[in-house]
Amino acid sequence: MTACHADDVGFMAEAIALASTHIGQTGTNPSVGCVIVRDGAVVGRGVTALSGRPHAETQALTEAGGLARGATAYVTLEPCSHFGKTPPCADALVRAGIARVVVAVLDPDPRVSGNGMKRLQDAGIDVECGLLEASARRGLAAYLTRQTRGRAHVTLKLAVSKDGMLGKKGEGQVKITGPEARQSVQLLRAESDAILVGIGTALADDPELTCRLPGLEGRSPVRIILDRGLMLAEKSRLVQTAGLVPVIAVTDAATGPADFVARRDALQQAGVEILQAPSLEALLIELAERGISSVMVEGGASVATSLLNEGLVDRIWLFEGTPVVGEGGVRSPLLPGVGPDGFTIISDEMVGADRLRIFERNE
Repeated sequence: MTACHADDVGFMAEAIALASTHIGQTGTNPSVGCVIVRDGAVVGRGVTALSGRPHAETQALTEAGGLARGATAYVTLEPCSHFGKTPPCADALVRAGIARVVVAVLDPDPRVSGNGMKRLQDAGIDVECGLLEASARRGLAAYLTRQTRGRAHVTLKLAVSKDGMLGKKGEGQVKITGPEARQSVQLLRAESDAILVGIGTALADDPELTCRLPGLEGRSPVRIILDRGLMLAEKSRLVQTAGLVPVIAVTDAATGPADFVARRDALQQAGVEILQAPSLEALLIELAERGISSVMVEGGASVATSLLNEGLVDRIWLFEGTPVVGEGGVRSPLLPGVGPDGFTIISDEMVGADRLRIFERNE
């Protein structure tokens, strides 16, 4: 990265904040932010549209109009350089007469991957890259994981009691965190393409796994149940609402005994998709191929342990509540305040009466 100007950090931070407003709502496209600045003042702003198009750069250029000539564009992801459903954003920046482009993250998409930067440079535009890269990458994490690892990005959410438990055996859902923490979890659901639980959690808690925040109900994620024997009850809330928000039951078997086939057929008739996947990694690859970039994992202990052991977790939200579960508790794979090897803590804050520590996988 070349040396940046004194005000660059603030303008890039604004672009990153813009990008954060549409995370989880732009389909297979990443949510990108763009800010256009001339003579120290913002003249255009854009964020990837909810459908994934138009892109951030074209929207910011439209707002800036003629003021874009000679201006600086701050973009969270390298401008695209290929013809897809829309012309390349790099070309749009050139045509508008942008003099300088500051980019946070290079796009690993092989159709772009430095070509956008080269196109700008070839047009005589001053190009700089890497400003606030770590911050921008967090907002782009799902897209980047799908591009570089070929699978969906996994966020593991755990709510751990003071004595290191996730719940209590045979008692269904146990409240470990307070209302503020539960609300933040609802926001995480709204930003995720899919939410995943094991069949044990589905049977014990009978959850709906939708986003329940007023005004955000339409952003409920696809619901995925790891259900090898297809034991999900037809009367469960998940099955009863499958016509409103998609439900996928995942098994590693194509067929089985008569009772397995009967359960499969009944779930399919109720609107549940049956997906065969031989492993967790294969499932995440399949989801990425379907355009599902981000998966939030919300239960239970065995699912969390398997994902951690197989190196398939990219980010951890570890809530630490104040209750003590005591005897009969379901032990968490992670203790309060302790992340696994290979992860770095990036945030530590109080959410109401509970502590939330967020860990990210080291590159």
